[in-house]
Amino acid sequence: MPREHHRYQERPSRLTGAVVWTLDAPTGPPGRARSVLPDGCMDLIWSAGRLVVAGPDTHAFQVDARDRASCAAIRFPPGTAPVLLGVPAYELRDHRVELADLWSRTAVRELTGRVDRAADPATALEDLALGLAAETGPPDPLTAAVADRLRRGGSVAATAAEVGLGARQLHRRSLAAFGYGPKTLARILRLQRALALVRSGLPYAEAACAAGCVDQAHLAREMRALAGTTLGAYFTAGDAGANSETPQPSGSSTTA
Repeated sequence: MPREHHRYQERPSRLTGAVVWTLDAPTGPPGRARSVLPDGCMDLIWSAGRLVVAGPDTHAFQVDARDRASCAAIRFPPGTAPVLLGVPAYELRDHRVELADLWSRTAVRELTGRVDRAADPATALEDLALGLAAETGPPDPLTAAVADRLRRGGSVAATAAEVGLGARQLHRRSLAAFGYGPKTLARILRLQRALALVRSGLPYAEAACAAGCVDQAHLAREMRALAGTTLGAYFTAGDAGANSETPQPSGSSTTA
């Protein structure tokens, strides 16, 4: 029996820092569930006439293999979606929520219809996001600076000092912007750095150190804590592609 196949594509968005992605419905029988690892981002997803917001995750989210509908989405960088949607990120943490539960159902019905009718739903979503950004303005530059420094491997203490915030202030601002505190965001971004390095061909131990982990064992513990699996199992299973709600299959030649 042929294995199910998803055709995943992504491209940089015209909205700074965002990514537009699409996924065609799979062919063949349903396969296993797929893991989407936390990445600090939030997505607005259109599928089967619905608009859904994927909140920031603190652990791997399992995508049901029986969900076979095609979808289009825009993935917002850390701190952006709460400004556009008018909802603090912590209220959506570890949840997938209908946009109609956050906004006026009448407004969401009109927006959904616009995307449904579009020749390219992904571009329609991108246009929606650009329109929201024009109305709301950019994310708080301070929280954007926090995300950038943590993404580049800065420590939480050094980041707080650089942006001029105390520990409590930084934590409070981070909850609203990212959905969790800066330490959690730093761990998630470090794990994503390490996985990207493994995909590029680095052995686990080298990727761990380059990403900021103490050693390979440290990376393995973080993988287990945040992803609920091992590095070897994750890459062998083919969940190692783009970190979308339905990730692009990819492989790794690195052994566990």
